[in-house]
Amino acid sequence: MFKNNFLQMIAGALLATSIPVLAQNYPAKPVRFVVGFPPGGTNDLIIRAIAQKLTEQMGQQFIVENRGGANTAIASEMFARTAAPDGYTIMLNAPGHATNPAMMKLNFDPMKDFAFITIAAQSVNLLVAHPSLPAKSVKELLAISRARPGDIIYGSSGVGTTVHLSGALFEYMTGVKWLHVPYKGAGPALIDMLGGQFSLYFGNMPSVIGYARQGRLRGLAVTGAQRSAAAPDMPTIAESGVPGYEVTTWYGVSAPAKTPKPIFDRLQSEITRALKSSELQARFKDLGADIVANSPEQATAYIQNEINKWAKVIKAAGIKGE
Repeated sequence: MFKNNFLQMIAGALLATSIPVLAQNYPAKPVRFVVGFPPGGTNDLIIRAIAQKLTEQMGQQFIVENRGGANTAIASEMFARTAAPDGYTIMLNAPGHATNPAMMKLNFDPMKDFAFITIAAQSVNLLVAHPSLPAKSVKELLAISRARPGDIIYGSSGVGTTVHLSGALFEYMTGVKWLHVPYKGAGPALIDMLGGQFSLYFGNMPSVIGYARQGRLRGLAVTGAQRSAAAPDMPTIAESGVPGYEVTTWYGVSAPAKTPKPIFDRLQSEITRALKSSELQARFKDLGADIVANSPEQATAYIQNEINKWAKVIKAAGIKGE
C-alpha cells in the first residue's frame, strides 16, 4: 500500500514538473487549426489570417483543416472526440456552435468538451441582392416579397448558420415568405449567388463586402444594431423598416477541455498578441470584422448566452437541423 502511494506521489510530481517544461517548448511540432466550413467563406478567411500570424509568432506551422457539414457539428464532434488536450489541435468556433444544440442531437457537449480561449472577432451580416432582383432598399424588398409570397429564393451557408437565421428572423418579424436553399458553406453559396441561382443572401460581411463594393451584388442593409464601420453608408435593417432586428456573427477559438493550464495560457497569450497586431487589425478591418480578443471567462459566458438566446428563436421558427 505504502509503495503504491509512494509511486503515485512520484508520478504526480513528475507530471507537475513536466507540464511547465512542455509549455516552454510548445509548440514543438505543427498545430492543427480546425474550422467547420469548407474553404472560401468568412470563417476560412478569419482562421487563415490568425493561423498565418501564429505561425510567424510561434515558429511552427498552424495548419488549417477544413471539415464542413452540419453547421460545424461534424467538425465539433471530431474535435471533441479525438483532439488530444495537448495544444496541438485547436478550433475556430462559429455561431453554429450555439445554434446546433436547439436543432439537433449532438454527440458532444458544446460547453463542457471545449475550453474557450477567446472571441477573436465579430461581424455583422450584409443583406445583398442579385442585380436581377429589382430591389434597391429593404422597403422595396418588402413590397416585392409581399406581392410575390414564396417566390423569392434566399441562399445560406447551411441550416442554422447566422446567414440562414438572419433570413428566418427577417421572415418571422415581417411576415414575408421566402424559399430557403441551404448550402454546405459560404463558398459554394456565393458561387451560385454570383451566378444568379438565387436572389438574396445575408452574407457575413467579410465574405460579401468586396462583391458589393464591385457592384456584382447589391448591398441593401446590415444586420447589426448599429451601422458597420466597413460600410458606414449602408443602413441597418432595423432602421430600414424592421425595428428591433439584430443578428451578429462571432468567431471564437477553443482548445479541448482539460488542456493543461500552462499550454492553454500560452495559446491565449499568443492569440491575443496576434489579434492586437497591426497586421491583423488592418486585415480584419478590410474584411469587415471587428476584433474582440476577450478573456476565456468572457468568451465562455458569451457563448452560453448565445446558446440560450438562439434556442428561443429556433423553437419559435420551427427550424430543424439537417
